[in-house]
Amino acid sequence: MTHARPVEPSPLDISSQQVENLLHTAVTLVRKHAGSVAEGPVAPKSFDSDEIRTWLGSYDFTAGNAADEVLADVAAGLARWGVHTTHPRYFGLFNPTPTWWGVAGELLTAAFNPQLAAYSHAPAAVEIEQHVLRYLAARLGLPSSVAGSFTTGGAEANLSAVVVALTRAFPDYADRGLAAAPGPPVLYASAECHLAWLKIAHMTGLGRDAVRLVPVDSSYRMDISELRRLYAEDVAAGRVPFLLIGTSGTTGGGALDPLPELASCAAEWGLHLHVDAAWAGAVAFSDRLRPLLAGVESADSVTVDAHKWMSAPMGAGMFLSRHPQAVAESFRVSTSYMPADTVGSDPYTNSMQWSRRLIGLKVFIGLAVTGQAGYGTQVERDSALGELVAQRTAERGWRRINDTPLPVVCVVDEAADVLSPAASWAWHCAVAANVVESGQAWLSPVRLAGRAALRVCITSYRTGVADVAALVDELDKARARVGAPA
Repeated sequence: MTHARPVEPSPLDISSQQVENLLHTAVTLVRKHAGSVAEGPVAPKSFDSDEIRTWLGSYDFTAGNAADEVLADVAAGLARWGVHTTHPRYFGLFNPTPTWWGVAGELLTAAFNPQLAAYSHAPAAVEIEQHVLRYLAARLGLPSSVAGSFTTGGAEANLSAVVVALTRAFPDYADRGLAAAPGPPVLYASAECHLAWLKIAHMTGLGRDAVRLVPVDSSYRMDISELRRLYAEDVAAGRVPFLLIGTSGTTGGGALDPLPELASCAAEWGLHLHVDAAWAGAVAFSDRLRPLLAGVESADSVTVDAHKWMSAPMGAGMFLSRHPQAVAESFRVSTSYMPADTVGSDPYTNSMQWSRRLIGLKVFIGLAVTGQAGYGTQVERDSALGELVAQRTAERGWRRINDTPLPVVCVVDEAADVLSPAASWAWHCAVAANVVESGQAWLSPVRLAGRAALRVCITSYRTGVADVAALVDELDKARARVGAPA
């Protein structure tokens, strides 16, 4: 007879005092970083990957280490080797300073660890997310019957849109895939769109050639006449258009595609209209700026990222669709080991993900504490700072080339702007690199319809007038250090 081995205490279970000490250490480190980040450089002057790997090599995982020492060491590593997107002079991509409400929401999510695959496992968590999604849908003008899910980010939300659009366009797509289409399917997006669409086309089997990048007008918005031309050519060639994408707030220049006109085209041609409002969707919280999204209420589906202009910690995308049946058909699945009594309302049957965390709590808490007015005021404040950037750079001889009410400002040096495209790009890149290397601010070079520029975007609620002034001063210094364009 085999005797059972004695069961040892779990090495993962720690005392209440140890828990308190651990969390106290983490909170202290986080508060210290938040309080001091503005005093240091926005980005390291340089980094050495071998040095980072050597540092990590000291953790060979053969034995444990004191928790407070590990936390302090990791915090120091993150502070030393990384661009600080929480810095008030980070004027880069749509990476926010997360609100403390969002940070607290992440802690609750990690501690309670709800599993959102099945409704019966986490009814409160599922309903929290759906409550937020219904509220956002209402602000966008979508119906209360909207279907939606939180996603890891905009790319997953946009992938969901393509799958739903294919399901709507080709009734047998769910079972037969692209073979259900009577010809090669194609979709349309602005040439200034986020190019995640190319990856999505690759992943879905459409192929990258299926993404028809429509030329833009002088304001970098999708050109409707060019859209109509491409559509006519595709139909004549036997291709099958199924999806039209409007971008509300392009990454490069903050352009707002003409959604009412796109909605008319989609209705005329019988296409699924998706609006990628990953960034600018947040203006829905401002009664004054909400008209910038006119036409979004006609969309068949919409993407909004809370981890952009809603300042939620990464990552928190949202996918909304006015077609619940198409969403259910797109992601339907059943299996014996999942609860059978709630199929249809279980998140795993209505979204890309299966097992997943409670993404939406950090957004819920932010909205519950701040309310619509708080977020509305923030986006209006950021837009005002964007106008200030445009004004201050113009006063120093920089010329703005993008036309948007959103707080992303793209400027050129006029002497560099008349050079060849390659020479202009090289010069503007050199200035951007010089600013970043100074540690005083972070911005990026950008091409708008092939034209080189410097891109300045307000991303942090901590950014103020003094930070804008410091950026403009540093731009002038960088221009002097790089030298006159030639």
